[in-house]
Amino acid sequence: MTATSHLRSFQALELAIRTGSLRAAAEALAITPAAVGQRVKALEDYLGIDLLARGRSGLRPTPSLHAALPHLSAAFHELDAAATLLDLQRGQEIHIAAASDFAELWLKPRIGAFKAEHPNILFCINGEGEAPLRIGPVDCEISFGPRRDGGDRLFEDFVLPISSPENTARIARLSELERLEGFPLLHLDFYKDDPAAPDWERWIVGQRLRRTAPERGIRFQRITPVLEAVLANAGLAICGVALLSELIEDGRLSLPFPAASGTWTEHAFQARFRGDARPQVKRFRDWLLGESAATASWLARHADPERSR
Repeated sequence: MTATSHLRSFQALELAIRTGSLRAAAEALAITPAAVGQRVKALEDYLGIDLLARGRSGLRPTPSLHAALPHLSAAFHELDAAATLLDLQRGQEIHIAAASDFAELWLKPRIGAFKAEHPNILFCINGEGEAPLRIGPVDCEISFGPRRDGGDRLFEDFVLPISSPENTARIARLSELERLEGFPLLHLDFYKDDPAAPDWERWIVGQRLRRTAPERGIRFQRITPVLEAVLANAGLAICGVALLSELIEDGRLSLPFPAASGTWTEHAFQARFRGDARPQVKRFRDWLLGESAATASWLARHADPERSR
């Protein structure tokens, strides 16, 4: 038996004794209980003695293990201390700084699938998550804005009016020309620096509709709070739909006007990764680009075909 096999077996044995069960030890090691049992059994076969016994309160050491158990526990305690001093866990951490709306509406609902495939990778997103906040450069920065050199362009946005299903039904009963008259308009400043994204005044003129004082209404800086207001029937907003596919697909959010009334943004969501990315970060980057391609495809299907690109 090699030294590595000894270490893995001793690790399984120590955890099984400390936690009281093969299942709890397996959860700590991210393997199956059967695999923990096999590691302990391999050590027992090599030594020719039994090391574990089952009692009412769970697993307990046999008399043959009693003398060695304090040394075994102390050894792994020292290994944990060494790992802490060397910041070993950092290798399994990914630190992300992302636009708040992107993180809340797009990244967090999807990242569970990545975690399921890579359960040992821990995330810290905008200072929160399983990994502790650390000082220093992040592994990935995600923003919305003009194209930047050295980054990955994820997807552009497609901007048009959004509404609750209830307000869409109310609008549909009115004449097309005055469809917005009397409905509160919510103003979102998230896209104000994008040359292509219209505000309500520009959009209404472009669609040749009538609306008294289209500049009036509550202003929002971020997508998430204006979305909450729209879903609460507080009014309509002009907003990009790139982050809202799930709400649109399940019917919680509605598009009260045809997709042909929308506009592609010149700015885009984009990611910048550190040049010395670790293997875990590279795997996340591949996943992020794949998910972004799926979003871009969804946008192309729902946008006006003449404008999609």
